[in-house]
Amino acid sequence: MSTALYTPTRDELAELLQGEPRYRLDQVWSGLYTQLAAPAELTNVPKALRERLTAELPHSLTQVVRQVNDNGDTVKYLWELHDGSRVETVLMVYPDRVTVCVSSQAGCAMACGFCATGQAGFTRQLTVGEIVEQVVIAARDARAMGRRLANVVYMGMGEPMANEATVWASVERLHGAIGLSARHLTISTVGLIPGIRTLAQRPLPVNLAVSLHAANDTLRDELVPINKRYPLDELMKACGEYLEAKGRRLSFEWALIDGVNDRPSDAAELATLCRRFRLPAHVNLIPLNPTPGYPTVGSPKSKVQAFHTRLTDLGVNATVRRNRGTDIDAACGQLAAGQPVVLRKDRPLPDAS
Repeated sequence: MSTALYTPTRDELAELLQGEPRYRLDQVWSGLYTQLAAPAELTNVPKALRERLTAELPHSLTQVVRQVNDNGDTVKYLWELHDGSRVETVLMVYPDRVTVCVSSQAGCAMACGFCATGQAGFTRQLTVGEIVEQVVIAARDARAMGRRLANVVYMGMGEPMANEATVWASVERLHGAIGLSARHLTISTVGLIPGIRTLAQRPLPVNLAVSLHAANDTLRDELVPINKRYPLDELMKACGEYLEAKGRRLSFEWALIDGVNDRPSDAAELATLCRRFRLPAHVNLIPLNPTPGYPTVGSPKSKVQAFHTRLTDLGVNATVRRNRGTDIDAACGQLAAGQPVVLRKDRPLPDAS
């Protein structure tokens, strides 16, 4: 597939519309990104052009599964791409905000032992259009609920910093075309330092989230294998540089695994790490969702609360993230793992250097 609906830049769309009145570009661009309309719904442009756009700019995503949890506040999507790859998106509705979690790769090469996506292997990078369309569809669904999508987190399938240029291009599209605030966009990483340093030079002040999960190199080497290439001391220095450059919120993600990283000593190590590098980071404690077929067990509620109390007593700003959509396999990679699809592992791994 040469291109898709949300792939072209504004200039590329202008080329496609050559021969049309100049104002058609504004009508189509605004229709796609402000009205969140499909080409067939652009009633202010001629039918022939609507049909041409529909034929020449097909959708990137084909819905395989759409699941809504019992409370109706979490929607999980499984999409099939043009080559058969599959990715996931999660829409989360809170009383004060609506957030979508998007994927940046089909599969993931980081091989984190507790992550269903990491265990499935890497297929390929997503395109700008494939990332943006996840947001547009989620925004449309939010609008149907009478709500406005305001937050996007790049915390779905894949490692965003291993696809940094494309992820950034999608950030610019979400910011410039859809009008989402850069302060409501969060890019996560397991610790790819070159990506963090590149992000620090980008013009928009987005939030950075680092999937930490351990505060010593021995344990983190086991949980997050890329730590062997980019150990904690180097990672913390890069985080400090990002804070200095952007002045934006830094958060550490900590998936609590029973008996592995939920002990009082783990909390003490994390507090010491933050103090040593003078990082005023916010820690998001994540009770690990159970994943059928994977041996990793999340910490019980009592340990989650004890860990949170220990951290706050040590002066660390921390919150416990509410589990969303356990009944619909809402942890990253779970829905795809439960579907009859074989992720192709014969593709080369992305360059993480």
